[in-house]
Amino acid sequence: MGERDTRFKPGQSGNPRGRPPGARNRATLAAEALLDGEAETITRKCVTMALAGDPTALRLCLSRILPARRDREIVLDLERLRGSKDALRAIETILRAVADGKITPSEGQAVAAM
Repeated sequence: MGERDTRFKPGQSGNPRGRPPGARNRATLAAEALLDGEAETITRKCVTMALAGDPTALRLCLSRILPARRDREIVLDLERLRGSKDALRAIETILRAVADGKITPSEGQAVAAM
């Protein structure tokens, strides 16, 4: 079977310019038009539902109140790694910090992976 002639060359997009930056699709524009001027009413309703115990509304409100957790700075007294014995001591220090509750297991895992 010979090579087929295709419309586009490898690595060439069908629309090189693509959608312009900042352009939104019609569904987004329609939703914004429907909600225009109603944001305060909807927000109040969501808060009222959350206060009444609605778990979905509560989760939505909390996700807006509490920012997403970011990495925090942790301080560990790790010596310079010059060989495998130093690496083992570093892992021991990390494990001790996790066991003592100074850092979380996921933070320990991230440091150890370095």
